[in-house]
Amino acid sequence: MLINSVALILEETLEAALLISMLLAMTGPWLKSKAWLLYSFLLGFLVAYGYASAMADISEWFNYAGQEVLNAFLQAMIALLLMLLSWQLYSAATAIKPGVLMVCCASAVVFSICREGAEILLYLKGFSSNHEAYPAVMIGSGLGFGIGISVGVLLYYGLINVSAPYRSRVYGVLLAIFSGNMLSQATLQLTQADWLPAAHPLWDSSYWVAEHSITGHILYSLIGYEATPSGLQIIAYVSGILSVFLITMLARRRAQGMVSL
Repeated sequence: MLINSVALILEETLEAALLISMLLAMTGPWLKSKAWLLYSFLLGFLVAYGYASAMADISEWFNYAGQEVLNAFLQAMIALLLMLLSWQLYSAATAIKPGVLMVCCASAVVFSICREGAEILLYLKGFSSNHEAYPAVMIGSGLGFGIGISVGVLLYYGLINVSAPYRSRVYGVLLAIFSGNMLSQATLQLTQADWLPAAHPLWDSSYWVAEHSITGHILYSLIGYEATPSGLQIIAYVSGILSVFLITMLARRRAQGMVSL
């Protein structure tokens, strides 16, 4: 149970930690105050607690597909917010609105913590009555949480120290990967809810990296790794990546046009 808890909590924590670190690094020049992050944390945890507490009722929604549909909605919203953020970040300096940046970042953090936090709370609650396994689960969860936060901190300091000529490219790639990851996960959730047709996987890479291994959990959080992805997941992933790149390109062209005027 110790190793399983480390892997599961690490996956849930790491995804949110990486997203938050990325948002903090990217918006630092415009959002000097970090009060929005504190309020987002508090609201996210409150919503996550409510989500976890009402999970039994929510699961019965949409013909017993409520959890999958709601998770897909949260993931799709994060992807859309990242696309809006990319438009703001790559627009002309005079067109960047700190208020819009703050709303995008705060909303993405709330949605992420709501989804990941609810999963963690449900996992811990499931072992609360098992007195033999609970200590190992708590120790493993603490280790997974600590590792996830540490990786997020390392990513933040790595991003803010990227050389200026490469910074915008690195940020653009990260936004694209996260957006594609969120849309791919949303597609998987809707497939599990039978809202999208199931299909045979395009490949099976579990021989090299198993999804439920620690490496698989980390890759899932980083790039949305799936050992057996369907064609719809690949289309969603690529669509998220291309959408961010297209939005970035349009924002840069608009910025150049404003400068030339």
